[in-house]
Amino acid sequence: MIVSLLCKVTRKLFTVPSVFLRRGTVKEAELLVLRGDENAVLRRQLAGPVRYEPADRFWFAALSGLIPRRQWREIFPVTPGALLAWHRRFIAAKWDYTARRRTGRPPTPVAIRTLVMRLARENPRWRHRRIQGELARLGHRIAASTVWKILHAAGIDPAPRRSGPTWRQFLTAQAEDIIAADFFHIDTALGRRLYALVYLKHGTRRLHITGVTAHPTQDWAAQQARNLMADLGIRVASLRFLLRDRDGKYGNVFDAVFEAEDMEILKSAPQAPRMNAHCERIIGSIRREALDHVLITNEAHARHVLAAYKQHYNEHRPHQSRNQLPPDAHKEPAAAHALSTSKVLRTRILGGLINEYRYAA
Repeated sequence: MIVSLLCKVTRKLFTVPSVFLRRGTVKEAELLVLRGDENAVLRRQLAGPVRYEPADRFWFAALSGLIPRRQWREIFPVTPGALLAWHRRFIAAKWDYTARRRTGRPPTPVAIRTLVMRLARENPRWRHRRIQGELARLGHRIAASTVWKILHAAGIDPAPRRSGPTWRQFLTAQAEDIIAADFFHIDTALGRRLYALVYLKHGTRRLHITGVTAHPTQDWAAQQARNLMADLGIRVASLRFLLRDRDGKYGNVFDAVFEAEDMEILKSAPQAPRMNAHCERIIGSIRREALDHVLITNEAHARHVLAAYKQHYNEHRPHQSRNQLPPDAHKEPAAAHALSTSKVLRTRILGGLINEYRYAA
């Protein structure tokens, strides 16, 4: 039976070229349907009902245009309704460009949205049109409505309704005019508590440690303020604000020393150390880099350790806010020497607790 079927199939395949040579287009299409695809279907599914695959449906739908519709029932092994449905799918798929196009405007790149948010955050008084103008100057031409939508989606109100500058923005804008003060404590090896008063200039990050005492009275704090004014000398003229917390150890006399130099006293809110963040940070650095690794015996020892650290901090320790320069440096360091020909020397601070490195002269 199988051999007979193969012979019939082979015989019919040899008749295909002769079909293409006939002039009758209708006859050619009819024979292609009956001899070609129908036989292929039957060979695949001899044991069960005929099921057409997408390729079969495509073939029938493509050839249906060459055969008169009145002959479809006799020629095609499916109903005319199914054939018409296949044809509609075939045409719809042919002209469907959904996968090849994007609906609506193209999305705004993430980098542009991030830049819009940054401009709005750093310039709270800018409206969306001002931000659009700055983007255009940078070479990014987007509509003002797009900028507004980005800000609106992020919950940022228009400029007139935005809140005023934050405390951090105020401190950054006034950095050159602010000096901050704060107390911190030191516990000696025998459990005695000492207090130190530190000052930090926001603009240069220069550290001042005026004194250490076990009894920080208001008179003592006022004297430390006078000592600071003497150390600053002519440089005090560039300062306009003193930032401190509401500790009772300061007192009115302490404030009067700075007010005599036309400086305004700024007091942080109660229990808000972040409002004096620069001083809190430098105190943390003093603890992590020095005090946490040394047993302080008395006031003299504490003054020695703090003086050594202050000199290292002001003259050698790099700062990110100053482009990795120490507070007392005013120019970039010289170009690096070749390590093969120059020797790097180490200077031990506080017995090697802190190390400084320099090239040998």
